Amino acid sequence: MSRSFQQVPITRLAGCLTALALLAGCSGGQPLPTDASADVLIIGGTLFDGGDSPAREADVAIAGDRILEVGPGLARRYRATRTIDARGLVVAPGFIDPHTHPFSHIRSPDPLIRRNLPWLHQGVSTIFIGIDGGGTPDIAEQREWFQSHGVGTNIAAYVGLGPVRRRVLGNDDRAPDADELARMRGMVADAMCQGAIGLSTGLFYAPQSFATTAEVVALAEEAALRGGVYDTHQRDESSYSIGLMGSIEEALEIGRRAAIPVHIAHIKALGTDVHGSAGRIVERIGRARAEGIRVTADQYPWLASATGIEAALLPRWAQDGGRQALFTRLDEPATANRIRDEMEQNLRRRGGAAAVLMIGEGWPWSGRTLAQMAEAWELQPVEAALRIIRHGGPDASGSARKIASFNMHADDVSELMRQPWVLTASDGGDGHPRQYATFPEKYERFVVEEGVIDLQSFIHRSTGLTADTFGLEERGYLRAGYHADVVVLDPDRYAPAATYVEPAVLSRGVEYLFVNGTAMVDRGRAADALLPGRILRHQPPAGTCD
Repeated sequence: MSRSFQQVPITRLAGCLTALALLAGCSGGQPLPTDASADVLIIGGTLFDGGDSPAREADVAIAGDRILEVGPGLARRYRATRTIDARGLVVAPGFIDPHTHPFSHIRSPDPLIRRNLPWLHQGVSTIFIGIDGGGTPDIAEQREWFQSHGVGTNIAAYVGLGPVRRRVLGNDDRAPDADELARMRGMVADAMCQGAIGLSTGLFYAPQSFATTAEVVALAEEAALRGGVYDTHQRDESSYSIGLMGSIEEALEIGRRAAIPVHIAHIKALGTDVHGSAGRIVERIGRARAEGIRVTADQYPWLASATGIEAALLPRWAQDGGRQALFTRLDEPATANRIRDEMEQNLRRRGGAAAVLMIGEGWPWSGRTLAQMAEAWELQPVEAALRIIRHGGPDASGSARKIASFNMHADDVSELMRQPWVLTASDGGDGHPRQYATFPEKYERFVVEEGVIDLQSFIHRSTGLTADTFGLEERGYLRAGYHADVVVLDPDRYAPAATYVEPAVLSRGVEYLFVNGTAMVDRGRAADALLPGRILRHQPPAGTCD
């Protein structure tokens, strides 16, 4: 199955690696002339090229938005406008984050905010959006907006089950009829032809949770036909509905029936009922991979997840029809009691009220646990949660009602992180430190302090393996002809600064970050207002969009 992204065409001529190599002369495997030109030379660094291979000392030559050459002694062969001495520093491809919630940054009217600094200061040059089933079907319109306004990082986008389903079925808990399903399939097909990377679902969230496996398979088939990926926030990461392992089985079934690569978002064992399940997850996915199902996952290195308080605590049936329908049910005593009983169980799964931290900014409960708010209001925790749900604002994002819940076990996180098919991703959104600090947190805690993985694996699973998994052509590696997304970081200083109490603090230790050859972080400081990010358009196989 062919999966690729349409980029600026590269012409291959008579042994030259790329047309850009003509700037330095066609080498044909011979040393380049000593008067070859480059815009930037990065010399003397410890270089990881993005592959699963050891570091070496090598230089990087950049011209325009491309890498000219990677190898030793380039300073003797190139005249550069700028030379960066990277001795003692790590040089790697810009990191790729395949799961982000960055819209307060990349959709800002302020170009300084659209630089996307939380990710740049982690060394991230490419992000994915539209995850958890939230991606608009209007991929071309979205791409045009970003291209006209500019953004600091590269972007790839999914089409999401949520907007597709809402346009046809609203927030209702019912199956589509034949005509409705055909309309939904058509929206997914059109979005793929407009450049979506694949189909994303958030089956944990209403109204996506109302979709059956068969409905998802039908939509995933449209993405599969056009070379896409199926990305899922699976239906259950705990014991809410079909259970963690039942949800893994559903994801694998969708991949098998739709003949599509499966990518499990922020893989975890969430809550006390499923702690210790990492071994079973690893064994089951290992068997699926051996059977030929293409399965990967991503993971963030935190013990607290983040979601809306409704998704964490409310039963899905209570959300059928949206917020007003929920409030009507809460006004009916018998139904309200049933809702409260189920909320009690969901709160137990999450580790109790003291393990639920409110992270929406600018509200009376911001930065306080649900237990603390219940005490302050002299209410039971479930009643306090319902007060927040009612009065936390009607905005679609639910930012006022966001929570971080401390519900994962360190042993599960480490076991999953060791797997060679698990990538690094932030799931970064406002209010949680993972938006500002995921990649350095993983490096500092799991590479430096605990040795769960080594530096080579950390970089490979943050760069080349991610590019390969999603078919990002000419990105994710330091190779001649590839786009010049390059990070230079100080291994002694690269570390998170954000915390759960102060989540919006930029990470430290990235000395330079180039995005398409433009320095977005320079000597540890962000560039003023450059917006060189590209919108990475997936190119479906020929004949699938006629």
